[in-house]
Amino acid sequence: MTRAPGSNLLIVRGLKMLRFDPVLAGLLLLLMGFGCMVLYSAGEQNMALLLRQAVRLGLGLAVMLAAAQVPPRLLKAWAVPVFAAALLLLLAVDIVGVGRGTQRWLDLGIIRFQPAEAMKLALPLMLALLLDRKPLPPDWQTLAVAAVFIAVPVVLIANQPDLGTAVLIGASGACVLFLAGLRWRIIAALGAILAAAAPLAWLSLRQYQRDRIMTFINPESDPLGQGWNIIQSKIAVGSGGLGGKGWLAGSQSHLEFLPEPHTDFIFSVLAEEFGFVGVVAILLLYAAIILRSAWLASRCRDPFARLLAGAVVFMFFLYLTVNVGMASGMLPVVGVPLPLVSYGGTSAVTLLAGFGLIMGLHSRRRFMG
Repeated sequence: MTRAPGSNLLIVRGLKMLRFDPVLAGLLLLLMGFGCMVLYSAGEQNMALLLRQAVRLGLGLAVMLAAAQVPPRLLKAWAVPVFAAALLLLLAVDIVGVGRGTQRWLDLGIIRFQPAEAMKLALPLMLALLLDRKPLPPDWQTLAVAAVFIAVPVVLIANQPDLGTAVLIGASGACVLFLAGLRWRIIAALGAILAAAAPLAWLSLRQYQRDRIMTFINPESDPLGQGWNIIQSKIAVGSGGLGGKGWLAGSQSHLEFLPEPHTDFIFSVLAEEFGFVGVVAILLLYAAIILRSAWLASRCRDPFARLLAGAVVFMFFLYLTVNVGMASGMLPVVGVPLPLVSYGGTSAVTLLAGFGLIMGLHSRRRFMG
């Protein structure tokens, strides 16, 4: 039975009214569906775990729909209050935060969330507003103000301690500055400053953070201790071969050799069970999402919209790069989830909210600037 042409037209009009991009939304749903299948295996076929993740993804989709409806003028008006609220939440974490050995979450009884995730949108929003009001490319004075906006949340998050998230947020802020047309001589000067500060940064790290970096360089130096996670993850990735061992048939995760298989190292589970073919397939899916999002962001005429949307795309790309690099032994273990696949709610909701912003900004591109 074929669908009437009129019904297709109504669907298209409905998506336009909702500010949804059907291509991007479809790709995201496909990724989340595949992610739930991998999570079911990684979570020892725990249906309760899968249902909790499905509820969180459903909430994320609702937030994505809501974010797409917010007009740019309101985003600009809310930038300062949202950034200030995110900073206050980070300060609250430092006082009453909870966690296993760290203080990263706020527990409100009915819900527990990680305020650092909110900063991944709040900081680009604040920087986009700052740069929207200044001539581009930014001068040194504007860069100094932007550096303060970046440094404060980065220091607060690193103090939790959560170095991985702090680096991601700092990188998202740097991305906004780069997209604003930062001159190459300024980039070179900032790079030289960071290189000179590297010894001080090393001294400021906690001992376990230094151990992670040294383990990354030579995991075989402590194969049963600090190097265990990386070694087992690399074994899982390599044992998948071309076609994988089959869904639910991974030995590294099901025999409990692989740590945190449903969160940090879910990519290793995917590689073991679906092999090289599965890894290529999901990386192509991620690439399609990134390229579609970048295309939508590039079509925005307003500098504020382009900077904000571009930062969201970069943040998603960075999540993917760090997690895959971590699981395959090419980057240190920093506890970054595989976007929209790893178990967790705050990260998924934040990312989907960002995609909602991209859709909304693109749908209003003709009325901006």
